[in-house]
Amino acid sequence: MYKYDPKSSKAEEFINDQEIMDTLAYADANKDNEELILSIIEKAKDLKGLSHREASVLLACENKELLQKVYDLAMEIKEDFYGNRIVMFAPLYLANYCVNGCTYCPYHHGNKNIRRKKLTQEEIKKEVIALQDMGHKRLALETGEDPVNIPIEYVLESIKTIYSIKHKNGAIRRVNVNIAATTVENYKKLKDAGIGTYILFQETYHKESYLELHPTGPKHDYAYHTEAMDRAMTAGIDDVGIGALFGLDKYRYELAGLLMHAEHLEAKFGVGPHTISVPRIRPAEGVDIDSFNNAINDDIFEKIVAVLRVAVPYTGMIVSTRETQESRERVLKIGISQISGASSTSVGGYAEKEKPEDNSAQFEREDTRTLDEIVGWLMDLGHVPSFCTACYRAGRTGDRFMSLVKSGQIANCCLPNALMTLKEYLEDYASKDVKEKGEKLIQQELSKIPNPLVRKRATEYVENIHEGKRDFRF
Repeated sequence: MYKYDPKSSKAEEFINDQEIMDTLAYADANKDNEELILSIIEKAKDLKGLSHREASVLLACENKELLQKVYDLAMEIKEDFYGNRIVMFAPLYLANYCVNGCTYCPYHHGNKNIRRKKLTQEEIKKEVIALQDMGHKRLALETGEDPVNIPIEYVLESIKTIYSIKHKNGAIRRVNVNIAATTVENYKKLKDAGIGTYILFQETYHKESYLELHPTGPKHDYAYHTEAMDRAMTAGIDDVGIGALFGLDKYRYELAGLLMHAEHLEAKFGVGPHTISVPRIRPAEGVDIDSFNNAINDDIFEKIVAVLRVAVPYTGMIVSTRETQESRERVLKIGISQISGASSTSVGGYAEKEKPEDNSAQFEREDTRTLDEIVGWLMDLGHVPSFCTACYRAGRTGDRFMSLVKSGQIANCCLPNALMTLKEYLEDYASKDVKEKGEKLIQQELSKIPNPLVRKRATEYVENIHEGKRDFRF
């Protein structure tokens, strides 16, 4: 029975296959409809977002002139809401034990080629100190799914350990968590532990493909996985991050599903996802990458990011070190607001470089530069690398964060916070060349803060950071 209801609590009703198929058919029928496409672009200029159906029309469009209008608008929206700031983070892999049979992931239960590993709390301390010594302030915790080897208590203890570590001037100020779908009770525990964003990728919204790709284990339950964000938000976690692994199924289906998921959260909870991630499938040990024939090239990847940016103007967008420097550079301009830097996808890969025989990585990285190299590169491109965590610690999450963005007041918070955290990085971790670039950039950007009182205080705080004080925020 065809029943599409964005307010429904049932996965197959708010991510309804027939609605997506009808949407793709509508997009195909209108991909050359210049009048309709122009009207959708005009609607997007109101900064209220687009429906999954409208966005799908833009994604299907192949007219270069019309697409350039989409890219131009995406750049304008990115500049209006996020300016030239790019938030930095790093993943921290705690364990790679897993009971699932996901065919695209080397952690799958049947893979005997990787070394299974779980960090002790002492090893976590070493990893965190190594990350702090690079300059990181924000982490995303990653684990496999294994209730015996990786119970929720282990994750909670690890979060407590991470927040407790203060090394030199280093501190992890925000811990985001990317763990398997769980219960409302466990989400409440994560909320009480002080997590930032709860992240969970759908992998694919196409149910038939999902079941084939997840043949065994608890992740095989499509509804339980797809409804995870509902349980997280019911538990009080109002910053959630969604994503699809592009390359598992048709990219147009995935984009429609992502936007329907965002619409569902907005309809049911009054606030959409805090972030949307757009990873692409990568080679990994024990995974035959050639068996996945839905891979997308850089042009399509750029198009997806641009369409998402105009469709969900207030939502943060993330791209990881899965991507090459070149592909990251392309999408930074048109929508991406967060990137990982100097990432290790191995369990325990920061304190000690992983040996080839250890083989615990989840996927191969394309961007292997140091954090200092990435910070310098971002500044060369005109971006402000930001290590800010202020909104989370000031309680500006969920609808409170979105109202700040929508009112335009974010420029009086995020820009000064970005500059102050960049100043901390320059003082404590940067190479001489990067420090010189950063000092010039900070002076240029301070003058752009709209509110004169905020600008004055930010300038004073930057000077205080030079004198050795830390952790100022608006």
